[in-house]
Amino acid sequence: MEELKQNYRHFWEDRDLLYSSVVGVLFLIASLIINYAAGMFATLNASNSVTDIILDNVPRMNVEYVFVQGILLFLAFVAYLLIKDPRRIPFALKSIAFFVIVRSIFVSLTHFAPFPDNNFDVYGSFIKNFTFGGDLFFSGHTGLPFLMALLFWQNKRLRFFFICASIFFGTAVLLGHLHYSIDVFAAFFITDSVYRLGSGLFSKDKALFAQTMQ
Repeated sequence: MEELKQNYRHFWEDRDLLYSSVVGVLFLIASLIINYAAGMFATLNASNSVTDIILDNVPRMNVEYVFVQGILLFLAFVAYLLIKDPRRIPFALKSIAFFVIVRSIFVSLTHFAPFPDNNFDVYGSFIKNFTFGGDLFFSGHTGLPFLMALLFWQNKRLRFFFICASIFFGTAVLLGHLHYSIDVFAAFFITDSVYRLGSGLFSKDKALFAQTMQ
């Protein structure tokens, strides 16, 4: 508890850290607005569905609790890790925002309709504020946990947890026929590139984040 108090005392006194955190929050808000516009555009302009070697051979399952409540619990855990040490906030928020913007660009370029037996309408209205059924490529449920694995790579336990979470959510969206196979498998490669680019763009924030891993 004393260490936490000291971290936040330093956070409020360090103007550069505070400013960078505010920029991260604003960047994240902007990315969510862009994501909303991209998702709506892709859904309204979706063309036809396509066949998929995995989805064609796997019966659809109801993965509502994983897709909705599961990702909310995951985000709560990430928030806890950032609140625990505010030095992590700038790089984490900017990386997530950059990830969301890159995904929004891909979503805007790719307009496949959901898989034919997709049952997205059964999922809660809250999650539909962020995903709309036609914003498929690439899978955010798969990519975001993998991005966290890359951020916390130096911590073996967190790295293992986040990689497992990425595989778990990726498997779930396939079993629910909520994403095509390419949406899930491509997420790992694109997320890795997002992380590498973000590390260069936000190098000062990354260096501060790395201090928390020592």
